[in-house]
Amino acid sequence: MHDSITLDQLRTFIAVADEGSFSAAARKLRRVQSAVSHAMANLEGQLGVVLWDRSTRIPALTEHGRVLLGAARRVCADADALSSAAQRLAGGLDPLVSLCVDAVFPLSALVDLCVEFARVYPTVELVVHTETMSAVADRVLDGTCQLGVVGPAAAAQGLERRHLTSVRMVPVAGEAHPLAAAQRREGRVATEPLREHVQIVLSERGGARSPEQAVLSPRTWRVVDLQTKRELLCAGLGWGNLPEHMIREDLRTGRLVRLRPEAWGEDEHLLSLAVVHRPALVLGPAGQWVLKRLVELCCEHVGGPR
Repeated sequence: MHDSITLDQLRTFIAVADEGSFSAAARKLRRVQSAVSHAMANLEGQLGVVLWDRSTRIPALTEHGRVLLGAARRVCADADALSSAAQRLAGGLDPLVSLCVDAVFPLSALVDLCVEFARVYPTVELVVHTETMSAVADRVLDGTCQLGVVGPAAAAQGLERRHLTSVRMVPVAGEAHPLAAAQRREGRVATEPLREHVQIVLSERGGARSPEQAVLSPRTWRVVDLQTKRELLCAGLGWGNLPEHMIREDLRTGRLVRLRPEAWGEDEHLLSLAVVHRPALVLGPAGQWVLKRLVELCCEHVGGPR
């Protein structure tokens, strides 16, 4: 019966194949050769196929034996992985960490987080989602993700919240846009010209609408990702706000021009980022590491809590 095959038999089979003979496998396994020969004979009987050609002085794998050797290796590897996973769980290590971040969260920080996590916790699965606005909190509330990084527009009632940092949002227009010319000429942009031109606004997927923030123009184009918004602005198709960390190079090269709306005076538009999770969440070592690195990476890529 195939269900009586043991891991010990499969490991013995692999040892004989790797060592090249029954006697060498016996030495490696610290058994007598007759025990190894008996284990192989029993395995052949249970499988119903001949694994070894014994017509030569040193038994050689048959064609069936070569095929089944690969299967034996996979079974033993899976068993080892199962045992390791059980040991990690018994020791309190998370089997999985899931994270959803707002699109405003710096991509470079997210990449660094994933690279470091793979190095520090190679056996723990990391699941990452990116969303906009309230969709991040929804992922945490419905249990899809353990942790979320949300902006102020997210309705996060019922979630624990910890402030991470404030992202500076910069009003910009493409270098050839009329508002960019007005900014260069006047050093400020009056409210009326801003209202006359299309404002490109980040919106939510699925038609959901969060409260409007920093919207001055009645003429709006709505997009659901920041990269699309950035490209439209660079093409001179409107004006809008983008995270400063995302457009530093565009500002340096002049591809985008920073606007200074009179309506906002000297006030900075700061968007608060916070990490959220359900109150009952208990994080293992890997989850706690992610939470700690989120704070540190925000300091490195955006700036400390403000």
